[in-house]
Amino acid sequence: MSAAGQPRRTRTARLARKLAVAGTSVAVLTLPLIGATTASAATPPVTTATSLGYANDLDGWIRASLLVMAGHGIPGTYDGIHRNIIRESSGNPYAINLWDSNAAAGTPSKGLLQVIAPTFQAYHVDGTSWDPYDPVANITAACNYAAARYGSIDNVFGAY
Repeated sequence: MSAAGQPRRTRTARLARKLAVAGTSVAVLTLPLIGATTASAATPPVTTATSLGYANDLDGWIRASLLVMAGHGIPGTYDGIHRNIIRESSGNPYAINLWDSNAAAGTPSKGLLQVIAPTFQAYHVDGTSWDPYDPVANITAACNYAAARYGSIDNVFGAY
């Protein structure tokens, strides 16, 4: 049937059709945005010193770690963490020990508090990176381990 032979739609019907078509177009255009939001919501953000408003340095890493630790009930003080970091890595987050018994066994100690991979994985704290070289992740995992083994990182005065 030709268009001339079809009954004319009312003004309201024409407006409703335009809105429906426009609404579909808007929905199609926003799908990538909705998908991106949903995908990013599925991956929780990783806690870093800068994401918590601290400097990206030793002081900031310790302060950020203490905040994360407080949220998870992990004991430790700034002084206890700082003392152990200075002894273990001199404050170098990329420090790696390639000569001790752990290294000889194939699992070198890494990061600020010289944590081996199995210990890091076992004592990893939710919300932090899974990278053992990440300063906040390394500190919180090491302090979580020290809390389980020694009561607190504050009780650690030598290699642990």
